[in-house]
Amino acid sequence: MKPREQYRKIIIKYRQYLKLEKGLSDNTVEAYLTDVDKLYAFLTLEDICYLDVTVSDLEQFAAGLHDIGIHPRSQARILSGVRSFYRFLVIDGYLDQDPTELLESPKLGLYLPDVLAVEEIDALIAAIDVSTREGQRNRAILETLYSCGLRVSELCHLRLGDLYLQEGFIRVEGKGNKQRLVPISPRAIQEIERYLPQRAEGLIKPPYEDYVFISRFGKNISRIMVFHIIKELAAQIGLAKTISPHTFRHSFATHLLEGGANLRAIQCMLGHEDIGTTEIYTHIDRSRLRQEILEHHPRNRSFATSHLAASGILPISTANPKNKEP
Repeated sequence: MKPREQYRKIIIKYRQYLKLEKGLSDNTVEAYLTDVDKLYAFLTLEDICYLDVTVSDLEQFAAGLHDIGIHPRSQARILSGVRSFYRFLVIDGYLDQDPTELLESPKLGLYLPDVLAVEEIDALIAAIDVSTREGQRNRAILETLYSCGLRVSELCHLRLGDLYLQEGFIRVEGKGNKQRLVPISPRAIQEIERYLPQRAEGLIKPPYEDYVFISRFGKNISRIMVFHIIKELAAQIGLAKTISPHTFRHSFATHLLEGGANLRAIQCMLGHEDIGTTEIYTHIDRSRLRQEILEHHPRNRSFATSHLAASGILPISTANPKNKEP
């Protein structure tokens, strides 16, 4: 069997392994397969068989990712996909030893995502023109994203049967097909209930009848379309921050934490398996707390004013009112 044909057959088995044994979502499976294809293309150019690869070969591949300007976080994700593939090759008997065991990932600094203030979220939603055909749907989308902290894929695949609006909950299918119940705010419920009659009057193609958010083409709304809606609204109100659907999820978690919510409760609502993933929001909260202290604590205010006066930026009379001339 030719190497390329063998590779294709292995990839088919690997796809089944990711879906059936690992229980990964379709999006995650495709991301893993794309990572492996990147490595395969590199090895083909270097005339190296993927079954004969060494840690040195993998290090050259990683260095190439760095050289072409791929962000360290993306590098780490690609290498994670490569590790998964070689673990599979060992499990399935294609290799005796995993060549990725000694492969190091790039060092990552703490990533603090952009967070929207409540006023900014209100401004984005207020900018939606509900007189348009998709206006009420878009209001319901943004309110649901923010109210429930959903991933955009979870929102796009939300079904009518997942809505328990009278009880104040929705059922969400997250990563690995794991389900969770998430509280939904009265405001988001109101926007959905206003949207549903309009939804029923529009085009809905089979088999998309049960999806909540429908595009103008009669199918469930896509991730790209949600991204486009948010980008357009941000430009419309002159919002300088770089935002995406995921920004609403970050904002949801941060605002809960700032309001005193328990970290475990936030973990459950976000669908994080590892509490460490949720703990990033404590760093956001701490940085904001420090800024508040620097700006508003009287000791810091008096120090800053005195420092500016000593530097000649402020006159002494402004820095210390007691020095004012009678």
